[in-house]
Amino acid sequence: MSIRVIIVDDHPFFREGLQRVLAAEEGVTVLGEALDGEDAVEQTRALQPDVVLMDINLPRLNGLEATQRIKGLFPKINVVLLTAYDDEEQIYHAIRAGASAYHAKDVAPQQLLQTIREVSRGRYVIGGKVLEERQVWKWLLEKYQQFGGELALDGDRFLSPLSQREMEILRLIVSGLSNKEIAYQLGISHQTVKNHITTILGKLGVADRTQAAVYALRRGWVPLRS
Repeated sequence: MSIRVIIVDDHPFFREGLQRVLAAEEGVTVLGEALDGEDAVEQTRALQPDVVLMDINLPRLNGLEATQRIKGLFPKINVVLLTAYDDEEQIYHAIRAGASAYHAKDVAPQQLLQTIREVSRGRYVIGGKVLEERQVWKWLLEKYQQFGGELALDGDRFLSPLSQREMEILRLIVSGLSNKEIAYQLGISHQTVKNHITTILGKLGVADRTQAAVYALRRGWVPLRS
């Protein structure tokens, strides 16, 4: 059976390029496209693909948040995250969010197609290696020592690097809002905002709000244009 795919990216040229690569491949069918993270979740709900190819740097919901929602709703749908920022720590965050694979956007077409085939069979592709889930857990636990953060222990799902509320607060920090302004906008107390920010800094391993904002911007978690 053909592997059914959705493409998620807010750049039309990149979507068109992926569409052409996949359309030329026997055994792969592109069901649709989405322009942002919210749209990705809705398209996935409506079309029920086997694989979602998703950029991390997206408007509204970033790729990590959208992946977490998709995997929460449809655990058997596999997500391949694509990004211009390619390092081991970002891969770690991507897998924790629920992705089955992670590639830089300049990945060779044949390599991407092979990854699509592997994840559609329930495998993971990390650093060019094909892994089973038990091997991924071992990899995550090794990287946990290096990068930190919490991991689920039930073997069923991984935890996103930041919760939905934490990501929301990080987005507002990047927008330049003070703690008091964030509290007012979200309808929560000033102390609650401070507690969330302390948790965010700890999870990201940074010292202050400015470093957290730079961290998020560099990795495309919060697009500058948003």
